[in-house]
Amino acid sequence: MTEPEYAHCVVNCAAYTATGERRDIDIEQISEVLAVDDGSFVWVGLYEPGPSVLAKLQEEFALHPLAVEDAQNAHQRPKFETYGDSIFIAVHTAQSTEGAIRFGETHMFVGPRYFVTVRHGASSSYAPARARLEREKALLMHGPGAALYAVLDLIVDNFMPIVDEYDRLLGELEKDVFAADFRKETVERLYWLKRDLTRLRMAAEPLQDIISHLTRMPNGLIDDVIQPYLRDVLDHAIRIQSSTETLREMLTAAVGVNLSLVTVQQGEVVKRLGAWAGLLVVPTLIASWYGMNFEHMPELHGRWSYFIVIGATALVTLSLYWKFKKARWL
Repeated sequence: MTEPEYAHCVVNCAAYTATGERRDIDIEQISEVLAVDDGSFVWVGLYEPGPSVLAKLQEEFALHPLAVEDAQNAHQRPKFETYGDSIFIAVHTAQSTEGAIRFGETHMFVGPRYFVTVRHGASSSYAPARARLEREKALLMHGPGAALYAVLDLIVDNFMPIVDEYDRLLGELEKDVFAADFRKETVERLYWLKRDLTRLRMAAEPLQDIISHLTRMPNGLIDDVIQPYLRDVLDHAIRIQSSTETLREMLTAAVGVNLSLVTVQQGEVVKRLGAWAGLLVVPTLIASWYGMNFEHMPELHGRWSYFIVIGATALVTLSLYWKFKKARWL
């Protein structure tokens, strides 16, 4: 395999000594590093690699073909698989870009002396996780387990700003929810927020099971020093899941309240229309009564008949107005 074939997808390929010193290597040198049992391990980071790159890594690390097949194909469900003395982990990632949540996937191979990440879609680089461990060499000396912890910690931490941002957006939308006028845009924004939070929950929830499995690993791949750090990541994942679920419930309530307020507002409009229609019925009825052109209507010949009719019409109309006003229909 020539360098141009994998240069575009290999983000990082380095060997770390037992004391935490870094040495950049090529993919072809991986087997040479692993052949020397000196306590070192190899960390490889890939972004949307092609089949030839994964085939090369399978050859260098002796990866299980089923795990390699899963890593090649995106849209995997979050999972935790054990293959001998190695494990394969698939998780969903999320990041906020341009006011929207973008979702991606990360597949991880963890062995006694190697750690490989394969990113797909909208997944931010794990360079901060590598830089952190390179500064904290006391952790890096614990090998692939430490690298796995740093990446999982970064993935989980990336969820929190999204949850905080959507909490802020919900607070802003509350004013529109209780506004006097109905806005279609408010309901649409509430719907999109709930949809994104549902997808966020589907990405964050499986992390709890995966990290729980890691905290109970019996094969020594994750040593006792790293276990407390993983439990801390698990605690963060549970908190994010709880916050996400709370926001979803609040959004559901906001949608219900908004629709209820719209229904109440429409009822108020109908009541007002009904009240004004009732007020118009009285003069309309009286006017139509005396507009039938009957000859024998004795009151028509009275001197004050016209004024009496006007007064009676006004009196009945005002009485109805007072009753509607008292009933808060006007």
